[in-house]
Amino acid sequence: MSAVSPEMIGFPAKEPPRMFTTRPEIIGTFGAVASTHWLASQVGMAVLERGGNAFDAAAAAGFTLQIVEPHLNGPGGDCPIILHSARIGTQQVICGQGPAPAGLTVAHVKDHLGLDIMPGTGLLATPIPGAFDAWMLMLRDHGTWGVRDVLAYAIGYARHGAPMVPRVRATIESVRPLFESEWRTSAALWLRDGGPEPNGLYANPTLADTYERVVREAEATGGSREKQVDAARAAWYRGFVAEAIGRFAARTEAMDTSGQRHRGVLTADDMARWSAGIEAPTTLDYHGHTVLKCGPWSQGPAMLQTLALMAGFDVGAMDPVGADFIHHVIEAQKLAFADREAFYGDPDFTDVPMATLLSPAYNDARRALITDRASLDFRPGSPDGRAPRTDYAAAIRRAQDLAGAMGSGEPTVSRLGAAGGDTCHVDVIDKDGNMVSATPSAGWLQSSPAIPELGFCLGSRCQMFWLDETLPNGLKPGKRPRTTLSPSMVLRDGKPWMSFGTPGGEQQDQWQPIMLMRMIHHGLNIQQAIDLPSFHSEHWISSFWPRGAKPGKVVIEGRYAPEVLADLTARGHVAEMGGEWSEGRLTGARREPDGTIRAGANPRGMQGYAVGR
Repeated sequence: MSAVSPEMIGFPAKEPPRMFTTRPEIIGTFGAVASTHWLASQVGMAVLERGGNAFDAAAAAGFTLQIVEPHLNGPGGDCPIILHSARIGTQQVICGQGPAPAGLTVAHVKDHLGLDIMPGTGLLATPIPGAFDAWMLMLRDHGTWGVRDVLAYAIGYARHGAPMVPRVRATIESVRPLFESEWRTSAALWLRDGGPEPNGLYANPTLADTYERVVREAEATGGSREKQVDAARAAWYRGFVAEAIGRFAARTEAMDTSGQRHRGVLTADDMARWSAGIEAPTTLDYHGHTVLKCGPWSQGPAMLQTLALMAGFDVGAMDPVGADFIHHVIEAQKLAFADREAFYGDPDFTDVPMATLLSPAYNDARRALITDRASLDFRPGSPDGRAPRTDYAAAIRRAQDLAGAMGSGEPTVSRLGAAGGDTCHVDVIDKDGNMVSATPSAGWLQSSPAIPELGFCLGSRCQMFWLDETLPNGLKPGKRPRTTLSPSMVLRDGKPWMSFGTPGGEQQDQWQPIMLMRMIHHGLNIQQAIDLPSFHSEHWISSFWPRGAKPGKVVIEGRYAPEVLADLTARGHVAEMGGEWSEGRLTGARREPDGTIRAGANPRGMQGYAVGR
């Protein structure tokens, strides 16, 4: 009743089913790169072809994404990375999620400024930008290339122009009135000569100058490759970049979603005191696979909780494009994301009961709450007897009253086109078995006014904090906001197998387990799992301003059979049909035991690509 194409003939256990895909799954032995933009993928592959490893390639691709997808990420944004190093035989998380500045306190925002919720745009919600240090730390410790070679591709595109996909122009048009009336430095950068034309070349020479100065200062120190990488980090966080950021934040009053103008509190001293961190991944064993995510300073463990709940169902017996599969996944995610809201936060500041949340006993008890009917309640658990503190009723009111503000949040591509800010992703595997999964985001062109000396703007990730210090995700200086950015890596039988991820804000850890379960239980290859129609829920409290919730809401992709929608509605879901290619922007790469490297990328939005040989 839910066939997607006439070519689909079943789901054998060992061989991928025969079905139409938008492009082939890439198969080779030398290396593969998959990302949300074809130029970044090709840049990464060019690095591999020139002798660089996966870490060199991922960094070069990541900096390129800042130029070719400026509406989805920028130099002033964030970037969590999960990597596997074949040299040391282990996996690491590099945390490129910067924390709140020293001056960003509840007292300042709530008592002095009179706000009851963090704004979603502007300078007040700016954390310390973490992307640059995350890329450079990975390059220093695991790469082989120098700063100049890695940045050369991004500098070239910024200097001479990169093709701007139509959504760049659409995003700029959506905030044109704001740029023209309030954020005039952004108007000078993005409305120059009328702004980017769809698919036309557009340059950012100021950003090219910024990166060229970083290269010069790095090389002026002389010394080893590693010392030059550290010199680049110093130029960014303790040199001219930090100084320009501090001056701009202190002197600029920027209109934000509160309807008021606020200065930023980020200083050069904040920048100088911070650096990206290295930590162990949070893991879950699932049907012979070990799934790796970032810690509870991200929403990543919600994917692990979803899988822990789904482990008690016979997923293989479910039609992967049927209503029963959608229902069980959504109901599991409602429970997992409720726990995210109640208990996740920066573990340097709050005691997150992660072991209990992922334990069999806890998930057995929680799984019993899933019935054949959709729940419209918000139901966080009580791990270790802890009482959850959330205000779901207020979230529902905010969704009704404040949704749709210009430029805010990190919604994914909707059925109506691009809106707000989004995210990028890149996966790389090289011939030696090194792997990278990275999800750069924030600092998108519509998040805050552009800094004219640097050619980029800052992010607004601190919108995710609650203005209550006692909550797990309550605002405190030096604390990481609980980000939605969520790269993934999977081990199979203890060996590195797959790197994958997606843009999408709240949807990142909804679409990723769907893809993974279809591969594990139904035998799909990467491209098949990406191409199949997907779905998401908006039931829980959003991480983004205005922090709303829409009880029971489920959106399924338009290629589902009508009876699937009818079945979901009959079960009590507030379900609707989205566009035909509207759910999921996944990419992935995996290394098989036979030595082949395989990759796939999302066709939605017509810009993601996988390359390899």
